[in-house]
Amino acid sequence: MTTIEKLTILTDAAKYDVACTSSGIDRGGKKGKLGSAVKMGICHSFASDGRCISLLKVLMTNACIYDCQYCINRRSNDTPRATFTPRELADLTIGFYRRNYIEGLFLSSAVIKNPDYTCELLIQTLRLLREEYGFRGYIHAKAIPGADNRLLTLLGMLADRMSVNIELPSERSLKLLAPDKSKRSILQPMGLIAGKIQETRHDLIRYRSTPKFAPAGQSTQMIIGATPDTDWNILRLTEGLYRKYGLRRVFYSAYMPVSENALLPPKGTKPPLLREHRLYQADWLLRFYGFTADELLDIHHPNFHPLVDPKCGWAVNHMEQFPVEINTAPYEMLLRVPGIGVRSAQRIRAARRCRSLDFDGLKKIGVVLKRAQYFITCSGKMREGLRFTPESVLRALISEEKQKLAAQDVPEQLSFFTPSPTTEPQAPVAFPELAQKEA
Repeated sequence: MTTIEKLTILTDAAKYDVACTSSGIDRGGKKGKLGSAVKMGICHSFASDGRCISLLKVLMTNACIYDCQYCINRRSNDTPRATFTPRELADLTIGFYRRNYIEGLFLSSAVIKNPDYTCELLIQTLRLLREEYGFRGYIHAKAIPGADNRLLTLLGMLADRMSVNIELPSERSLKLLAPDKSKRSILQPMGLIAGKIQETRHDLIRYRSTPKFAPAGQSTQMIIGATPDTDWNILRLTEGLYRKYGLRRVFYSAYMPVSENALLPPKGTKPPLLREHRLYQADWLLRFYGFTADELLDIHHPNFHPLVDPKCGWAVNHMEQFPVEINTAPYEMLLRVPGIGVRSAQRIRAARRCRSLDFDGLKKIGVVLKRAQYFITCSGKMREGLRFTPESVLRALISEEKQKLAAQDVPEQLSFFTPSPTTEPQAPVAFPELAQKEA
């Protein structure tokens, strides 16, 4: 098998791993070395299906000893198999980098022979890149659950970011669909990586020459829609991972049916991309807006509504906390107003030290008044002529575009290059809860 044939198989097998991240690490160029990494400088490009391909995203091998039912590379699946040698993969990466096709490498792998052997292959590849080629670009490496701690430590010293895929949101789902894996085997390397990162930061305070371990931190990925786990379960797990392991990101991957199994959605089922999008929005609220998972969802409302983003949904369900006086409200409360983001809240806090803000001033600052107007007052007054009820607020927050999207059988991922199909305009679908109230 030629190198190009291997590349075709192993890049296609890697497309289910989410890798749309900036580098997260500053490393300048150096004489005699190749490449550099800028903290927010990975230049994203997009494939015809809308996927981000700023990195060479590839597997070391797709010949796996495990039989995870949701995975296209599972042992029982009849699919072409290929394995790179460390030299082949290092040469490919450098060749693509010199042609300016990529800014870095995203390297994952199925488990071949055993976790230790697989991890050794990854280490050999990264050593060739870092030591022989002097490559200083960004490298994201997937840790192999079950590998020896010493091997994972070596891998972390060569990579900029490491990640361990948690795969499924619950241990029960993991036992049903991936019996060869366990919660402990996944969380143990995650804890090791978190500990090593903290240890390195502590040592850097005392010794500036301390080698850095995964300086861009660690992340993980969860598959969404393969199991009956609710958004509430997923969000609570996400919150725990951020708190306990200090993750930089949790990625959500809408499940694409690749096999026939009674425990999985049937082939032909479209991936729940809109649900994935809502989880990313909620994840942002956890990290930057001070929300908790139990505030956004609960046992009686375990899933996000597809037509309303999580922040608007929370606000409509907690109208007793509004309206907020824009000139006196604490920063934490400003962040909870729909239409006010982190940057807008900071600008409001700075501007109101000098003068009293009105609605025109808020618009100039960047507040989205189309949403915020229902939840704020300026100097004790609502926006002139505004009359509403909770039901009308909810209706106003649902754009026609979102209603048309929900009216389709399933959402489809946007493409940057494929021409959009021309369809006749459809009538917006009534919001079901509102329809019941009006009736």
